[in-house]
Amino acid sequence: MVHSYAAVDLGASSGRVIAGHLDRGRLVVEETSRFTNAPVWVLEGARQVLQTDILALWSGIRAGLRAAARTRVPISVGVDSWGVDHGLLDADGALLGNPVHYRDERTTGVPEQVFAEITPAGHYAATGAQVQPFNTVFQLVAASTTCRLATAERMLLLPDLIGYWLTGEQVTEVTNASTTGMLDPATRTWSRPVIAAASRAAGLDLGTLLAPLVEPGAVIGAVRHDVASDLGLRGAHLVAVGSHDTASAVVAVPMTDPNRAVYISSGTWSLVGLELDAPLRTEDSRAANVTNELGVAGTVRYLRNVAGLWLLQESLRTWADRGRPQDHETLLAAAADVPGLRTVVDADDPVFASPGDMPARIAEAAAASGQPVPEDPATTTRCILDSLALAYRRAIEQVATSSGRTIDVVHVVGGGSRNTLLCQLTADATGLPVIAGPIEGTAIGNLLVQAWAAGELPGGLAQIREVVAASTDLTRWEPTGSDRAWDQAATRLPAGAALNEG
Repeated sequence: MVHSYAAVDLGASSGRVIAGHLDRGRLVVEETSRFTNAPVWVLEGARQVLQTDILALWSGIRAGLRAAARTRVPISVGVDSWGVDHGLLDADGALLGNPVHYRDERTTGVPEQVFAEITPAGHYAATGAQVQPFNTVFQLVAASTTCRLATAERMLLLPDLIGYWLTGEQVTEVTNASTTGMLDPATRTWSRPVIAAASRAAGLDLGTLLAPLVEPGAVIGAVRHDVASDLGLRGAHLVAVGSHDTASAVVAVPMTDPNRAVYISSGTWSLVGLELDAPLRTEDSRAANVTNELGVAGTVRYLRNVAGLWLLQESLRTWADRGRPQDHETLLAAAADVPGLRTVVDADDPVFASPGDMPARIAEAAAASGQPVPEDPATTTRCILDSLALAYRRAIEQVATSSGRTIDVVHVVGGGSRNTLLCQLTADATGLPVIAGPIEGTAIGNLLVQAWAAGELPGGLAQIREVVAASTDLTRWEPTGSDRAWDQAATRLPAGAALNEG
């Protein structure tokens, strides 16, 4: 009997449902639904708050699962999304409003409140977590002045919220929990010292909000009868996958030797890192702002967050809003004809983090550093891609140096793997071969963890990656040119950009 699985994969700009099954050692997939993820501004009290339209996502998920079931009823469903964001439930299990989006500015100044209760070094020793102002721990403290948090009984990260609506079970999967800044990556349990410190900063006991933890591969429960009847999912179960999208993407990195490879999960964000057996919480790691997030099968994702294609996505949106929409492929071809490394910016600069006029901000950064100002979409795009490749180079050097690893190859998975110019620039910047693919790495990892949980892939990660390699057309990019130009370009970045301490 052929088992079918359904992956719910929520990304920063869109969501999708992908069905898959194994056929003679290869994964066969079909996208059954794709829908927009567009955050919305909503008035709350004195200011506009950026929120995730969770009900629109839920509607798209339901449509996708219903379509998947019409072809072949999946035996299980897995859900993944970006990290840190969450919903709050009241005592009746009702959602207390839309989840606030991580790009909202409500956490400005909040990390300092938490670090008044536990030092940054103490926080890193406890969690190994990179300091990002939008980590869940800081979001919760920021929400402590609201009625919503005061009346909340449970906090669920977004994949677990969707899982709750499917099954009625309230749990938190560990790979996503490790993005909260409240998890001990060695014990893979909630960190009591950090929760106590954050509770003091919030003036509320945040520990009572946290759900029991589950590992990837665990069967969480059957899809509720009423939901299953509506969606055609009779007999299906919810399986915990790597519910942080990067955790699922790393599962699908076709590494033959994880000890000598680095991965880039390239999308709206780019996650650049290594796969380790245990967390690395040295002072060097903290100074470099490298995070220890949990992976599937007891692994640790030792990585840096890099700004990613967000800079290009926001630029495309800005040009479209001004009546100058750009064809993506034509734009990349034009950018390839622009002289390389003419202008570079620190892609990780917080000035680029919020929605808005990205081309204008890039132009301002170029002018401030005395470099040629990009004057059109092609030169702006080339600046973005050169800057991302430089950021990847920096992040790879940091994780390799901190871990003592020697890196032989760079694997790029996700949407950025089809950006041929960025892949070539990454090879050039790092001096390492780049292997690109699979594009839908996150959904593939999600599906294959479900197959592992069902007993179809008893060999675990190694066997999963063999299936990925057999199922994917991979492209290899070799480095060209000299490191000298990239070394010189790095000197044009602002002082301190190499560490980008949060």
